[in-house]
Amino acid sequence: MSSITFDIHTHTIASGHGSAATITDMAKAAWARGLRLLGISDHGPATPGGGRDSYFRGLAHAPRMRLGVEMLYGAEVNILDNKGTLDLDDEILAHLDYVIASIHKPVKKPGTIDENTAAYIAAMKNPHVRIIGHCDDVKYPVDYPAMIQAAMEHHVLLEINNSSLSPDGYRGDTRFNDLMILNLCRHYHYPVILSSDSHGTEHVGDVSYALELADTADLPEKLILNHSIRELKCFLA
Repeated sequence: MSSITFDIHTHTIASGHGSAATITDMAKAAWARGLRLLGISDHGPATPGGGRDSYFRGLAHAPRMRLGVEMLYGAEVNILDNKGTLDLDDEILAHLDYVIASIHKPVKKPGTIDENTAAYIAAMKNPHVRIIGHCDDVKYPVDYPAMIQAAMEHHVLLEINNSSLSPDGYRGDTRFNDLMILNLCRHYHYPVILSSDSHGTEHVGDVSYALELADTADLPEKLILNHSIRELKCFLA
């Protein structure tokens, strides 16, 4: 049984890499692991092989329940530049349940701390963005106090990404950066979201490394949004 109630950073075959799983496959895995809600957040079109505009438009007609699991449909969009430009138009983002904005190396080259921070904060200003994905990547150093201040101002969550913390993760040793985020969230009594970033079914609902680090940081359980679907929906609304 999963120790969380939902996982909303997951990827299907539509993301173009790492998975041949369909949305139904993902829902089946979520049900098997005790999740009550699953979010699908496939990569935007700037990712090689990522979802096209038509795919994200079509999600508005997708079923709200699959195999007993409530579904949310979002996107993990790419931040393209230091101005926070995203790879899906606002017209498309407005019809999604949520938007994760992330920086990926194939799309945007690493910059200075000031440049990387500016890119993330500019993306937070987009009214459709509700989560900043894996901003723990050591290749993209940022000013975390500035990040949390901007997140609170613009009503955005900073993600603790389980894939980053995995021993076979490819973002470097992110523990220090994730502890910075967790300690700042604890200091400001601001919620955080844990995500599997599962590409395919294998890791759906697995946030074990993220939970362990949250415990290390002595983060109160009430600040981990994954324990309450109601609070998630209130935040997204």
